[in-house]
Amino acid sequence: MSLSHSALTALPHTLTVRPGRPLQGVVVVDGSKNACLPLLAAAAASGRHVKLSNVPASTDVTLMLGLIQQAGFRLSCPVGESGCLILIPGNAGTALPDLADAARIRASYYLVPALLAAYGTARLPWPGGCQVGARGMGEHLRVYETFGDAVQSEAGHYRVTASTRRLGTVVLGLSFRSRGATIAAVLRAVVAGCRLKLGNPNLSPETTTVLAALQEGGWEVHADEATLTVGPPEASTALSGGLSWAVPGDKIEAGTVACAIAATGGQGRIEGLRGGDVRPLAGLLAQAAIPVTVTGDALTVHGGAQGGGGGLRAVASLAPDGLDADFEPALIALALGLPGTHLFGDSINPGRHSNLLGQLQRLGARIDALSPTQCRLTGPQRLTGALVEATDIRTGSALLIAALSARGLTTLTGLEQLRRGHADLPATLRALGADITEAAR
Repeated sequence: MSLSHSALTALPHTLTVRPGRPLQGVVVVDGSKNACLPLLAAAAASGRHVKLSNVPASTDVTLMLGLIQQAGFRLSCPVGESGCLILIPGNAGTALPDLADAARIRASYYLVPALLAAYGTARLPWPGGCQVGARGMGEHLRVYETFGDAVQSEAGHYRVTASTRRLGTVVLGLSFRSRGATIAAVLRAVVAGCRLKLGNPNLSPETTTVLAALQEGGWEVHADEATLTVGPPEASTALSGGLSWAVPGDKIEAGTVACAIAATGGQGRIEGLRGGDVRPLAGLLAQAAIPVTVTGDALTVHGGAQGGGGGLRAVASLAPDGLDADFEPALIALALGLPGTHLFGDSINPGRHSNLLGQLQRLGARIDALSPTQCRLTGPQRLTGALVEATDIRTGSALLIAALSARGLTTLTGLEQLRRGHADLPATLRALGADITEAAR
């Protein structure tokens, strides 16, 4: 599952992309990195043997698996079952592990509850990951303070020390619908064995995947837009033994591939996902007169006339059924080839546009930055191949889409960022006919 240092150095460092025929065919997306990371943390917090299938081989997931092992948990891979692993509770040592690599990944904060259960204390470096603006930890740390835990800021680190008092019901209202804080609160309740009543929760597919997994373990879950309530299994009905969870298909990869197909005027079917997860994106594609069909496990982009609708208005939202911010870069790249005036907004990742717009401008894109989080463009535009850099995961995938419809050769660097979120997105696009080649430095 993990990549050795020698294997990583052997991977290609640049991609060359040439425009070609319209993309077409059928592909299956990998498991979702964004859903897998909290599921791994939930497995570690559950205290049970958990078999997890459809685990993607992206580098962020590989890094998370390494952190879990360093924290004292054991992992095994069933023979003959690719993308499958079993997480086994370990015997925590007396010394709190030094998880220095947690500074390389945003989602390392998901591990705090499991560390509290194992050691009584969690000490982690401030999280890293994509540099897409200030995404503070204040709401996450307020969750632990509400549980009575002691929170300290140290040089380059934060420390959470578990409360020793027995908890009944913890009531907390989030100031915004933070996915990370919602999952932190749920997993903290799991390791405390207490009830949680959480106001203003995040109910994105990644969160509800964790909630459904906990329900399989006997936890009571009731959720609506206003309140999420989680309660431990009744003693008389508590389940024992191992659990078996599956990582859902990557909705963002599916949306990226759909935008690439549409940008080239192609047609194709993307399988291995949950259809409901991509409906917000599909609605925007339909708004742009790009014919799509969503079924229970697939998204199909149909050929034919497209791009004759009104301008896109794609604004990221944390509300239930809102547009995931990670869809927005792919939609911007697609909109460059669509007629009309298109408006985009992402206040969730306030630095993402500063990464993405400059790179697209290297290809000749004309985009007006209305504010640090809003931009506007009018299409269709003619792009020309150039040297560009994947400064973060979603910028990299958007640049692939733009390059497939640009004139001439585009060279993409910064592939280590792209691999953080996707095991091999270029290979998926090549399976649809994209002219993408790889080269080492």
